[in-house]
Amino acid sequence: MAIIKPKVRGFVCVTTHPEGCAFNIEEQIQYIKLQLPIENGPKNVLVIGSSTGYGLSSRIAAAFACNANTFGVFFERPATSDKPASPGWYNSIAFEKAAHNAGLYAKSINGDAFSHEIKKQVIDILKNEMGSIDLVVYSLASPRKIDPDTGETYKSVLKPIGKPFHSKTLDTDKKIVTDVSIEPANEEEINATIKVMGGEDWELWIKELEKANLLAPEVKTVAYTYIGPEVTWDIYKNGTIGKAKEHLEQSAKNITKMLANKKGRAFISVNKALVTQASSAIPVVPLYISLLYKIMKEKGTHEGCIEQMYRLFADRLYSKDNNLQLDEAGRIRVDDWEMDPAVQAKIKELWPKVTTESLDQMADLDGYQKEFLKLFGFGIENIDYEKDVDLDVQFPNMALPSSLKI
Repeated sequence: MAIIKPKVRGFVCVTTHPEGCAFNIEEQIQYIKLQLPIENGPKNVLVIGSSTGYGLSSRIAAAFACNANTFGVFFERPATSDKPASPGWYNSIAFEKAAHNAGLYAKSINGDAFSHEIKKQVIDILKNEMGSIDLVVYSLASPRKIDPDTGETYKSVLKPIGKPFHSKTLDTDKKIVTDVSIEPANEEEINATIKVMGGEDWELWIKELEKANLLAPEVKTVAYTYIGPEVTWDIYKNGTIGKAKEHLEQSAKNITKMLANKKGRAFISVNKALVTQASSAIPVVPLYISLLYKIMKEKGTHEGCIEQMYRLFADRLYSKDNNLQLDEAGRIRVDDWEMDPAVQAKIKELWPKVTTESLDQMADLDGYQKEFLKLFGFGIENIDYEKDVDLDVQFPNMALPSSLKI
C-alpha cells in the first residue's frame, strides 16, 4: 500500500495510479454503452498492442459495442514492492475485470509481440479457447525491436530526412514555446525505424495466424497511422516515422493479397492527433495538439481515443451500408474532423503567432496537461490521491509466458 502522486520527467510520468487507470477504463466503457450497439461487428478479436491508446480503445469498443471476445497482447511492467506498475498493466486488468463481469471472454498475454515465442503461445491459446479470429487490430507502439531471427536490436528514432529540422515546440513542463532543431537521420536510423514501426511484424502475425487456420472467412485486420498537417510533416510524415508508416501501408496491400482466398482485407486507419505517451515525445506535436484541442472543442468536434474507435467500428469497418469511405490511397479516414479545412486554416493562422505569452489564449494547454496526467491515472476528481492504494493488482487469468523478462 502507498500514496501515489504524479512525478513527471520530461515527456513521461514515472508513477501510475491504479484506481485512476481503472476509472479511465470505466469511463470509456460507459461511453460505449451509451452508443448504439454494432450488430454486425466482430465476435472474436485479437488486439496486438492492447494496453494503451488506440489499441486499448479498440479492445473496449469491440467488447462493449460488438459483444466480442477479445485477446490482448502487450508488454507492460507489473508493480514491485515500492513501485507502481505501468499504466497499461492497470488498464488491462480493469478492462478484463469489466469484460468478465459482462460475461465476455477476455484474456491477455504480457510479453514481446515481436518474438516467435509469444506468437506461438497466443496461437495455442486461441486454438484452445477462442477459435477463428474475425478482426486483428495491430496497434503496436514500441521504441525498439529485437529481431526474432537474428537477435539484433533495432531502435526507432524521431528524425527528419535529408535536412535538419527547425521549428517551434511546446515544453509542457515549463509551459513555454521554444525552438527545436534536429539533425537528419542517416540510412541506418531510417532502416531501423522501419524495422521497429513498419509492417513487417504485422505481416508475420497474419502469416502465423493463417498457417494455424485461425483466420475466419472475410477476416479484417487494421493498423493505425497518422498524417496530420503540413506543419508536422518534416518530423513526422516526411521523416523516419513517415517512412515506417509507408512500409505499414505496403504491408496492408501485401496482407490483403495474402487473405484473398478468404475474401479478407487489411486496412490502414488514419486517426486523429491525441495526447498519448507516444505523441508527447514528438517535437512540434504537443504544441499542435494544444492548438487543435482548443479549436475542435470550440467547434464541438473534439474526440478522444474511444470516440474515434467507436466511429471507426460503427461508421467505417462495420457500417450498415458497408461504406468504408476510403480516400484516394485506399485508407480509412477518421481524422476527417481534424483535417476539416476550417480547422486547419485556423491552425495555419495561429501557428506563427503562438508564443509563450499568448499560449493560454490561443491553445488548450490546460486540456493537454490534464489529458497527459490522465494517461497515468492522475488529475481525476473522483479519486482521493491522499489515500493509500494497493499497487500489486493482478490479472484474473493472464497467460504469462515462462520466459517473460521485463
